[in-house]
Amino acid sequence: MLIPETIQNLLKEKLEKLNKLRPLSLSMLQKLKEKFEIEMTYNSNAIEGNTLTLKETYWVIQQGITVKGKSLKDHLEAKNHQEALDYLYELIEHGISHTISEQLVRSLHALVIQNIDKNIAGKYREVDVFITGTDHRPPSSFEVPIKMRELVQWARENYGKIDIVEFSAMFHHKFVHVHPFEDGNGRTGRLLMNIFLMQYGFPMTIIQVLDRQKYYRALRDADNNNYKPLCSFIAQAVLRSLNIYLNVLTPSKEKFEQKEQWISLHEATKFCNYSQAYLGKLAKEGRIDAHKEGRNWLTTEKAIRQYTAEHEAKNKR
Repeated sequence: MLIPETIQNLLKEKLEKLNKLRPLSLSMLQKLKEKFEIEMTYNSNAIEGNTLTLKETYWVIQQGITVKGKSLKDHLEAKNHQEALDYLYELIEHGISHTISEQLVRSLHALVIQNIDKNIAGKYREVDVFITGTDHRPPSSFEVPIKMRELVQWARENYGKIDIVEFSAMFHHKFVHVHPFEDGNGRTGRLLMNIFLMQYGFPMTIIQVLDRQKYYRALRDADNNNYKPLCSFIAQAVLRSLNIYLNVLTPSKEKFEQKEQWISLHEATKFCNYSQAYLGKLAKEGRIDAHKEGRNWLTTEKAIRQYTAEHEAKNKR
């Protein structure tokens, strides 16, 4: 098992809760879709150096506004990513997203890069590349078609046999490891990962730009065939999206009765004898129900009391 058991159980429990709330009303579905699309577009592009803020990304996508002082490339990346997301939703709606193919990968990449560099959109690279900040050397250009066929074959053989979150994280790494395109590999890889997760019923999973260094470290660990950090990292991101959905969809009265209001780790220290630093360690390791908002971890009183009770019970054995 590559994901801590605590997180595995939380993912299962929260996905079951979300499924019970389905089908969602069209208005609520549209609001959540818009929120996640803008956040996904902003973060995925920002990881690659796009300078648009979250608010500016909203203006470009939803209002069609040109932001003064920002490059044409920044604007095009936002619009392209939005079109790629629309294509992703269409694939999921028609139930064909899990049938991964090289054509699907190329089509998604073409949308990500269109209008920026049409000469490379949807085409495997014909040059060798280097990735700054890592020792990994992607395969030579002539190997790319072979590696991509192998990746598609791996996906078809393992889909449904590996835990879906682990499968999605591993596929994401294997894709960026090949680095099949001259540009747009990261954005395309994060979209492909979401195809599998969303087909399974999870909300869109967003890797936040604030976690970029942790994300890169996890990918480097995976380069050395250590997938645990990456799978745990992606699992936490999936958990965050589930928590956002459930927080929006769960009636206030029910949330109050279940005592599932999200609180800071500083507030959480009132309900236990642990320090804020130790609670942060528990959150990072997936040993308590917690998720990140910006730079801060949030948890619940229920999660703290549950962990405390379990810990005390183990000490009595």
